[in-house]
Amino acid sequence: MSKDISSLSNLQQRIIVGVLGAAMFIGGILASEWTYFLLFLGLTILGLLEFYRLVGPQGIKPNKPVGVILGVFLYTSVFLIEKEIILPEWLYLALPILSLVLVLELYRKQEQPFTNIAFTLLGVLYIALPFALLHKLGYLLGEYSWEPILGLMLLIWASDTGAYIAGKSFGKHKLFPRISPGKTWEGWVGGMLLTLSVAYGLSINLTELGLAEWLGIGVIVSVFGVLGDLTESLLKRSLDVKDSGALLPGHGGILDRFDSLIMVIPFIVAFLQIL
Repeated sequence: MSKDISSLSNLQQRIIVGVLGAAMFIGGILASEWTYFLLFLGLTILGLLEFYRLVGPQGIKPNKPVGVILGVFLYTSVFLIEKEIILPEWLYLALPILSLVLVLELYRKQEQPFTNIAFTLLGVLYIALPFALLHKLGYLLGEYSWEPILGLMLLIWASDTGAYIAGKSFGKHKLFPRISPGKTWEGWVGGMLLTLSVAYGLSINLTELGLAEWLGIGVIVSVFGVLGDLTESLLKRSLDVKDSGALLPGHGGILDRFDSLIMVIPFIVAFLQIL
């Protein structure tokens, strides 16, 4: 199957993988809280492994096992706390795991111990923490609801689609040429307009959040989703790589596809908790 896909054009690959991925995500989010949990748990693990593999060629040797364990613990603990299966105090167990990152470096005999420690923890903060915070959206009203999570995914897809169409059709003025020469102000405006339009539609059809909340989420996605994309592009440029991985034909890696989602989740959680 992968060999057949690789023979297609980049656009064809993007469409096929995008449609199949969207179906999997929508199905996983709608089916149950446990399929949702497993879906994003997989993303957390794959994202962490991809991040650690990405920095490896630069001579950086993050402690992958401890980083993945810490990320999985954080993601799973927040989920179980939101389900009221365990008490919030369980999160204190993350503190000794954090200490292990430092202690274990004593036995690894690496040349850049502090750099290794920093990138081990950076992977957890950059990838696992946002996915753990996603549970705050899923349990915003006390019990699991697919509406905020699916709505967020639809807004991100709308932002990407609107930016792509508007950028291809009208793009002339570069948004951030030093980091991403292909992005334009026209594309950003197109993405924002489609995102806010979809947010308005969500407020009518997904009534657990109101119009102001959906529009606020739409603005956050429009602004910080692009910044998440640019941040990941900056990371790749600093490492001199084109894609973060090759797991998703036509899309690159996990970080290439979910950089916007990773960036916007903390802002959306803060917005909804403070609102």
